[in-house]
Amino acid sequence: MKETLPAPWQRAATGANLLASDGILGVTIFEEMTTLAVRTGAINLGQGFPDEDGPAEIKAAAQAAIAEGSNQYAPGKGIPALRQAVSAHQQRFYGLAPDPDTEVIVTTGATEGIAASLMAFVGPGDEVLTFEPFYDSYGAIIGLSGATHVTAPLLAPDFMPDPAALEDAFSPRTKVVLINNPHNPTGAVFPADVLQRVVDLARKHDALIITDEVYEHLTFGVRHIPVATLPGAAERTVTISSAGKTFSFTGWKVGWLSGPEHLVSAIRTVKQFLTYSSGTPFQSAIAAGLGLPDSFYDDIAATLGKKRDILSDGLRAAGLDVFTPKGTYFVNVDTSPLGIRDSVELARRLPALVGVAAIPVPVFCHPDGAERTRSLLRFAFCKKTEILEEAAARLATLRDRL
Repeated sequence: MKETLPAPWQRAATGANLLASDGILGVTIFEEMTTLAVRTGAINLGQGFPDEDGPAEIKAAAQAAIAEGSNQYAPGKGIPALRQAVSAHQQRFYGLAPDPDTEVIVTTGATEGIAASLMAFVGPGDEVLTFEPFYDSYGAIIGLSGATHVTAPLLAPDFMPDPAALEDAFSPRTKVVLINNPHNPTGAVFPADVLQRVVDLARKHDALIITDEVYEHLTFGVRHIPVATLPGAAERTVTISSAGKTFSFTGWKVGWLSGPEHLVSAIRTVKQFLTYSSGTPFQSAIAAGLGLPDSFYDDIAATLGKKRDILSDGLRAAGLDVFTPKGTYFVNVDTSPLGIRDSVELARRLPALVGVAAIPVPVFCHPDGAERTRSLLRFAFCKKTEILEEAAARLATLRDRL
């Protein structure tokens, strides 16, 4: 009898925790929580997208580009102005100088950059190492590629990896280390010593490093350190970022990646058969945005930090244990102080209970990690201040409503 192997879509669904053991395909937790929020009229602090637009001058630049006729295919690797702006941004903030002609490509959001990078380098028999919890699309693409997804746990309260567990997660089959820093969903920002340890282990095992740095400018009181700036990293590292998080234009789906020419050209080979190109007028607008003054970048982090504190105060008033994030726009809490051990069950009750929706952290984990994070919930604070104040007030009533 011919053995039936999982179809590619099944591997992707399994990797993203969407396929039950009985083969039934579920919806993403984001869709489930959004549906509950709409049904109950709850404030949706589940999915991480802003509820207001970014800078007016960037919108105006996109409108001007459309009016001027920038509406056809962009070059497959992105318009020159944006590739040059990405290179200048890397030089300005980090002292990196990728060649805009050979070492930078524009992608349809960071998600495509990550997908094209993994599909370029891994397949059956390879291992891809990520931290856990992990952003769900990582598991989906690793599953789609046929590679094996290996994780190293991030441990509360600071969500740093245990050095011994990190080393044990590497093997001779480790082909790629995929690092998200600043980290979603935990809000951790990894310091130089943690990142250097990853680099040293990747060199030892001859593994590539792919970094997802979309929250690079959203840090609070700590400095973001690109992996590519560390000793021994540049020759094996692909750095990925995007406009969505920095500029609050998530719907434009403009991302980019940079790295050594031989790695970038391999990724471009895959990327050109995915979208080929996209968002021509938006690319020129983001090129303008990357040139905004330092004060813009300082202000977005400061404003977001105040929003983090507003929501965190409400969560503490609810009796939850708050893990203050150093970056991203997510804050995690432990529900255990309220006697609640199952955050998935609470997340499903929360919209009707207090009128706020959140995402349970176990959905970002494999089974062992899901048990370890069983009582954790993630809330997004990338919303208008008045919305967060109302959400905080609602959450403060949680203890009395249970």
